[in-house]
Amino acid sequence: MERKGSFSEIKLGDAVTFQRGFDITKKEQTEGNIPIVSSSGISSFHNQWKTKGPGIVIGRKGTLGTVHYLKGNFWPHDTTLWIKDFKGNNRRFIYYFLQTLHLENFDTGSSNPTLNRNHIHKIKIIFPKIVQQKKIAAILSAYDDLIENNRRRIALLEKMAEEIYREWFVRMRFPGHEKVKIVKGVPEGWSVVELHEIATEASRSTKAGNHLAGRFYLPLDMLNTRQMIPGGHQNYTEAQSSLVTFEKSDILFGAMRPYLHKVAIAPFAGITRTTCFVIRPKLSNAWSWLYLTLFQSPSVDYASMICNGSDRPYAIWNKGMERMKLLYPNDELLSRFEEVARPMLDSITSMYFVQLKLKECRDMLLPRLISGKLSVENLDIRFPPSMEEISDEV
Repeated sequence: MERKGSFSEIKLGDAVTFQRGFDITKKEQTEGNIPIVSSSGISSFHNQWKTKGPGIVIGRKGTLGTVHYLKGNFWPHDTTLWIKDFKGNNRRFIYYFLQTLHLENFDTGSSNPTLNRNHIHKIKIIFPKIVQQKKIAAILSAYDDLIENNRRRIALLEKMAEEIYREWFVRMRFPGHEKVKIVKGVPEGWSVVELHEIATEASRSTKAGNHLAGRFYLPLDMLNTRQMIPGGHQNYTEAQSSLVTFEKSDILFGAMRPYLHKVAIAPFAGITRTTCFVIRPKLSNAWSWLYLTLFQSPSVDYASMICNGSDRPYAIWNKGMERMKLLYPNDELLSRFEEVARPMLDSITSMYFVQLKLKECRDMLLPRLISGKLSVENLDIRFPPSMEEISDEV
C-alpha cells in the first residue's frame, strides 16, 4: 500500500475540527436561497447563513454519518456536525474521505442515535499528504461532475418535454390550432374518453424464482418523486411477494400513496409489486402523450382522490383509475407529438444505465483510492473545473 512517505497515521481531529450545528425552529425557517442542512440533507431554506461555503456537514442525530458537500453558504442544522477547520486539507478530498469511515458505527447515544464530535475526533485514520489528496479528489470529482452534468441534462429534457406538452394540450396552442373549430369546448376531431379506452393496465402476476433472472426488481420506493426515470433497481432475487412484471418503456404509476407523484418510464424489463400500475397505450403513436398526461398533477390528484385506506392509501384500477376522463387528440396530432417528444423521452431513459455505471465506477474507486491501494503518486492529473472553485485552503 502507498503509505510510506505519502500516508501517515493520525487522529481525525488532527485533520479537521467538527462543530455542532445551529438550532432553528420550523417557524424561523423562512423562504430564501440559503440551504438548511439536516442530517438527511437539505431540508429547507432560509434567508440567512451561519457558515460560509464551500463546506461539509455530517449527520449527528437521526441519520448518522451522512456526508454532505455544500458549494455555497449554508445553515448547518442542530442535527448535524459541520467542519469548522479543515487545517490545510483539501475540502473535496475530506468529503470523499469521510464517506469511507462509516461514522454511523460510532453511535454514542443511549436511547437516540448520536455522534459526539469529541468522540469521533479521536478516531485513528491513515491520511495522505495534500498532493495525494488533490489527485484523489480530482479523479473522484471527475466522475461526480459527469454525473451532475447528466443530471442537469436529464432535468432539462424533462422540462422541455413537459413544456411542449403543456403548450399543445393544456394551453391548446398545438400546430394548426388557429384553424381548428371548437365544438362544445372540444377541438374538432378530438374526443373525451376514459383511460381504459386508450390504455391497458398491463401488469402480469408472477412469483419469485429463477425464471425472473433476465429482469431487474424495481420496488415503488425506488421511483423518484416528480422524475421520469427511477433512482435505481435491485437484483431479481430481492423480489419476494405480490409481484408483477413490466416491459421496457411501460409506464409505472405509483398506486400506493399516489400523492407522492411517482410516475416513471421503465428503462428495462423488470418486476415490481402491485403497489404500481403498469400502464401501456393501445396505440403506439400515443405513448409520449399518454406518459406526459399521466405525469401531470391532475392525473396524480385523480388517483389520490379515488384511494382506499387511510394509513396506506391505494388507488385501484378497476372502476377507479381506468375511469379517469381525458381529452384525447386526433390521430394526426398524436403522431406529430410522438415525433417531437419521443426522442427527448428516449434520451432521458437511455441515461439511466449511464448514470448507474458512473456511480458504480466512482464507488468502486473511492475506497481503493482513499486507502492507497491504488497509487496516484506518479499520475499527472488535470484538475476538473469543479475543483477550481476554491483554493487549496480557504
